[in-house]
Amino acid sequence: MIVQAKAKNIRVSPQKAKLVVDQIKKMKPHGALDILTYTPKKTAPLLGKVIASAIANAKANHNLEEKSLVFKEILIGKGITFKRFRAGSRGRARPILRRTTNLTVVLEGSEQKTDKVQKAKEENGTKS
Repeated sequence: MIVQAKAKNIRVSPQKAKLVVDQIKKMKPHGALDILTYTPKKTAPLLGKVIASAIANAKANHNLEEKSLVFKEILIGKGITFKRFRAGSRGRARPILRRTTNLTVVLEGSEQKTDKVQKAKEENGTKS
């Protein structure tokens, strides 16, 4: 089962976000959260929130085990660019580009094993 979570227009450049993602892309999501709490970059807590959201989506919506989750992919894309201007020499304007990032975390995992009694109740449509 595939689960994803997104964060759009984060006020960090994609180049800086890739530095943090390269540290955690080969890890398990739960272990990556531990590493991100001690990473001194602006992107680290923001990426941690997206990973935590993906884990919560997997548990709540798809009934997946947290231990079985692995990163399928972590996508870093360009968001919108804020364009500002600063005074330059001889009355000219110099551009300032404030870049943003779109983060997408895709997790893959296996479903929890439920006992036979619960499966039988779900098939019959009865609730306990």
